[in-house]
Parts: sequence; structure tokens; C-alpha cells
Amino acid sequence: MKYFMDTHDSKNGTFPEGISQSDLDAFYQAYAKACLEEGVVSIKTHVANDEGKAYCFNMAKDKEAVFRVHEKVGLPYDTIVEVDSIYPLEK
Repeated sequence: MKYFMDTHDSKNGTFPEGISQSDLDAFYQAYAKACLEEGVVSIKTHVANDEGKAYCFNMAKDKEAVFRVHEKVGLPYDTIVEVDSIYPLEK
């Protein structure tokens, strides 16, 4: 499994501007279901709703699996990149 980070920004139309917390919670449930179907592990999602931005950290076999999750839930993205270093390192 590899790590991937994806980004969303309302200025680019990739994050729903003004989404309520309850709508965001419901959307994440659909996202989590799509992740399960595609073998993607949603590790952490950071949302800055006031800024209209979100950052998702996932683990998947490949980038295409992360693409498919986004397609299934109709969520556009700015970037999806593979990351290979996680800090801080445990000793």
C-alpha cells in the first residue's frame, strides 16, 4: 500500500463552498463507503470549511484507486499525489 494526499479548494470548484457540517458528515459517509469498495483506507481528512479547503490522506494500492473513489462520489480534486515520507518519525 502507498500513501496519497489529495487537495480540494472552493476557489477551483473542487470543494463545495458553504457546505454545512451535517452535509459534510453525510458526504464523508458516502466517501468512506466508496473507499471500502475500492480498497482505499481513508486515514485522515482535514477540512478548513471557513477557507473552503480540504486535504485528504489515504492509503491505496495505486493512484487510480483514489481517482475511482473520487469519481464514485462525484468529488472533483485539484491534485492527488503519492507521498513517500511521513513525519515525525517514530524512534
